[in-house]
Amino acid sequence: MMRIGLGYDIHSTRPGNKMRLGGVSFSRAGFELKGHSDADVICHAVCDALLGAANLGDIGRHFPDTSARHRRRNSLEFLAEVKKRLRRAGARIVNVDCMLLAEAPKIAKQVPLMQKRMARALGISPESISIKATTQEGLGAIGRQEGLAALAVALVDCLRGKDAGGASAA
Repeated sequence: MMRIGLGYDIHSTRPGNKMRLGGVSFSRAGFELKGHSDADVICHAVCDALLGAANLGDIGRHFPDTSARHRRRNSLEFLAEVKKRLRRAGARIVNVDCMLLAEAPKIAKQVPLMQKRMARALGISPESISIKATTQEGLGAIGRQEGLAALAVALVDCLRGKDAGGASAA
């Protein structure tokens, strides 16, 4: 049974030069993202999409921002743990598509490295991960560079004939 999940994440910015997106460091953006972990909006949106497709809740349930264990944690580790949870639930990742909403930084040159790092964490091929970006044309909080957001969609094959959350397939 194939299932689709949708993920979304947003983090506000603050002055600085330390940011990670899709598991890749960006040090010249002129700002960084505020968050409990590394605030990698791309990885967080993908985690939510995968967990949603498998009916396993959301990123906050599995990696709460109230836990000291997750403070400043690399979000590629979250992806690796999500992969393990999906596998235990009998689900296999088919593909992921992610859209970054940001005026800056420009990510096109780093997309292949993002795909490679995320694919390694998820145990899939880089070709199974699509990452792209768009601006907000200067509109709203993201257009004013007060934050960055990401949307993700994931397709998961629930191999056991049940949805990965345990409910019988109809």
